[in-house]
Amino acid sequence: MKWGKLFPATYVNVLYRACRANISGPFRFVCLTDNPEGLVNGVEAAPIPDIGLRPDQWYTSGVWPKLALYMPRLHDLKGRALFIDLDMAIVGSLNDLFDLPGDYNCLGVGPGWAPGAPPDAMRTVGTGVFAFDIGSQAQIAETFMADRDAVISRFRNEQDFVASTARGIRYWPDDWVISFKRHLAGRYGLSLAVPVRRPPAATRIVAFHGDPRPADLLRRKVWGTFPHIGFGPVRWLREYWEEHSAVLKDEGTAPMQEVA
Repeated sequence: MKWGKLFPATYVNVLYRACRANISGPFRFVCLTDNPEGLVNGVEAAPIPDIGLRPDQWYTSGVWPKLALYMPRLHDLKGRALFIDLDMAIVGSLNDLFDLPGDYNCLGVGPGWAPGAPPDAMRTVGTGVFAFDIGSQAQIAETFMADRDAVISRFRNEQDFVASTARGIRYWPDDWVISFKRHLAGRYGLSLAVPVRRPPAATRIVAFHGDPRPADLLRRKVWGTFPHIGFGPVRWLREYWEEHSAVLKDEGTAPMQEVA
């Protein structure tokens, strides 16, 4: 999903090419957006469904437009869907993320999402990467639309609301989706002097949440906020970005599609 000006089209195109390199067989890559300008061919652009948000609620804290993904009918899309936030780096095969059984497979964030966390450390739903069957979690959108303002006043963000409403929640295996800040970057300024670690071989996705974002790590400059602060560029991320941002010969830009 992309709305507003926080992420340019480049993020969508990089994510698309990285998915194309890491999914076996045919797939559809759909970007729900209010502006398809700059998206390459291969990206299907479609409008974000209306879930009754006021204009100001699109940009308030909480990422509420994301709940449109749970509509009973999502354009013409059917079957298993893997949702990936734009500020993620795809570094391994995604096949298992589609194939893993479960009603709602997602990130398990919180204190338990850290290296060496004890098995009983608290986790809760993170919606940066999740898989579900389209239409199967319609109660999430329907509950929200039935009393939108009450939900927004009660919950900190959409993922906290999803945690209370989704059915059959299951977390990804620990090594499949890791945090850049928690698992790879050194704490307390270590990454100012020591190169950031590369993702382990078992990693499929590196999640960037908050500061820094991937584009911040491509140049020679200080990035992040204390205690996750470092100096770039981060070599493996720059290699990834350059590989997947190159314009390929068979690609142009994709027009907005009114998906039936």
